[in-house]
Amino acid sequence: MEALLTELNTKGYIDEPIDPTLDLVEEINKLKKEKNAVLLAHYYQEPEIQDIADYIGDSLGLSQQAAKTEADVIVFAGVHFMAETAKILSPQKKVLLPDLKAGCSLSDSCPPHLFAKFKEKYPDHIAITYVNCTAELKALTDIVCTSSNAVQIVESLPKDQKIIFGPDKNLGDYVKKKTGRDLVLWNGACMVHEIFSQERITQLRNDYPEAKFIAHPECEKEILDAADYVGSTSGLLKYTKENDANVFIVATESGIIHQMQKANPQKIFIPAPPNNACACNDCPYMKLNTLEKLYNCMKFELPEVDLPADIIERARRPIERMLEISERLGL
Repeated sequence: MEALLTELNTKGYIDEPIDPTLDLVEEINKLKKEKNAVLLAHYYQEPEIQDIADYIGDSLGLSQQAAKTEADVIVFAGVHFMAETAKILSPQKKVLLPDLKAGCSLSDSCPPHLFAKFKEKYPDHIAITYVNCTAELKALTDIVCTSSNAVQIVESLPKDQKIIFGPDKNLGDYVKKKTGRDLVLWNGACMVHEIFSQERITQLRNDYPEAKFIAHPECEKEILDAADYVGSTSGLLKYTKENDANVFIVATESGIIHQMQKANPQKIFIPAPPNNACACNDCPYMKLNTLEKLYNCMKFELPEVDLPADIIERARRPIERMLEISERLGL
């Protein structure tokens, strides 16, 4: 065990040799039964991981599923803040993450100690933070929101209520535009959603004039202004199912296209290109998780994501407030 922990501290995951003849999908399914574990996978995971998950979704939806499940162990194929959110909502359960180094550029862009100082400048404001942030940041927050309910959460508050919004400035700017509220924005962003090339997207739209261009609200304003539809990851997926178009240009992390294609096999999905030589835009953190890491994680029940009790308690309150508002609004 000591050797495993040393390996974990160095690499961020368990790197034990695996018999190459093993059918990893079969073995992972066996481990799920043996350990009464549930496997959650974010839409941005590799297709092979999505295909063996018990639940697939966006970060908050998955954590809510985790809270409902009777499983003893939650295995989160996603990034670190998502596993933390699952732990906040299910403190009595063991939460595992295949690779501790699966972080988030947006989450990293808002260190909690700096956000606390930022808040001190605006004592008459309440803080709303996007769910894509650390547990420690959630603990400094009044209300958490998601990309699908951020507009409604802000609109549910009195018009004279002053608001700080963080950590994503692009989502915050989108919410400002939609609500007309004068939000004070933290200057954070997701690297995946910030490097889409407007020029290359324009060229794609010229090549496919019949295509619908859809984008996640974490994208920059110029991209959102050009989109036919702006929505959360789940919202984008739903739009592609319900819209009559046969071709979609998709400006978000390319992992979601796997689910879009499965739901609409007759339709064409083109990942919006970034400002580099790549044809699509992948999150390097999301893609750190592999079947091999997932297998070892479940076999050894490491790495485990745990949080101090006081952080769990303080971070839970703004999430519960969001859920109360969402329920009241029928979201």
